[in-house]
Amino acid sequence: MVYCLHTTIWECRMAGFYLLMLTIVALVAFAGYDETMKLVIYADLQIRYAFVKIQMKWMGWKLKRQLVKDTTNFEKFLKEYEDGQ
Repeated sequence: MVYCLHTTIWECRMAGFYLLMLTIVALVAFAGYDETMKLVIYADLQIRYAFVKIQMKWMGWKLKRQLVKDTTNFEKFLKEYEDGQ
């Protein structure tokens, strides 16, 4: 018997898809279409907000590196300026 990992992964993806669809159908049946859409919109906003927070963290790191670099340049400039006077 030949064991094929690709088939197993495909079956897991299909099972996950069916479970997701079953969950959505159950939500619509239980809470109604409008409430389900509010839940989907809420999840979408949370995902977008997480990406924005990640981008802000990355921009903060980049800004901090730039400020440290600029601080060393500014200290060098001050030393040269004080030596010139």
